[in-house]
Amino acid sequence: MSVEGASSELRPETRGEAVAGRHLTKTFGPVTALNDVSFSVEYGRVLALLGDNGAGKTTLIKLLSGVMQPDSGELLMDGEATHFRSARDARRAGIATVFQDLAVCDLLSITRNIVLGNEPRIRIGPVGLYNAKEADRIARTALHRLGARIDRDLSSYARTLSGGERQALAIARAMYYGSKCLILDEPTASLAARQANGVLNHVRAAADAGQAVILITHNYAQALSVADDIVILSHGTVAGEFRRGEITAEDVMTLVSS
Repeated sequence: MSVEGASSELRPETRGEAVAGRHLTKTFGPVTALNDVSFSVEYGRVLALLGDNGAGKTTLIKLLSGVMQPDSGELLMDGEATHFRSARDARRAGIATVFQDLAVCDLLSITRNIVLGNEPRIRIGPVGLYNAKEADRIARTALHRLGARIDRDLSSYARTLSGGERQALAIARAMYYGSKCLILDEPTASLAARQANGVLNHVRAAADAGQAVILITHNYAQALSVADDIVILSHGTVAGEFRRGEITAEDVMTLVSS
């Protein structure tokens, strides 16, 4: 008898550049969505990607997650040029994207959401059976690593969780299964202040655990409270790059609207 699915616990690097873009350009007919955009995010740091609607944030995230390919420029992982032909390629390389509305499956349990797609199995001869005990261990470990406390039995449906707890679940899953770069798209949208603060704490915890994190949000004050680095996009170009403490939310608003 052997256990399958328990060896997926990969650890990211803890220093250096995780993901970078160099002179990325993407057009859609006569519209230039991105024009010569360069950026980088390091292991153990949070990069806030800020900009108004139409600034190019969504296009850039689609390039990073393999949904689209750039017309010119290149993506790098661990300092080496890479090319994602699909979202599957990006996931295999360690890019994990957590979207606001697609983070968890409501009708699956907390545990099943954590191990979704990586279900541990016990091999008995030619038959592989779902290993519920090992799955619960993985779920507890993943949540503990993030420092997430969910006051529910692991067998509870995800639909019983608050918005902040759902985001924590998705972040914990991505961290456990070896993401190198965690992309969070509007993780605090529609959350109450207390829940939003909890999610931001989890964002910081993910970076402190060695993840490279890219945070996309329209809440500039929240972004500046947790980010180590800030890239501001405006009309498809980089309007500014800053370190923590070098810019205020008011400054950001001025740049994104320029």
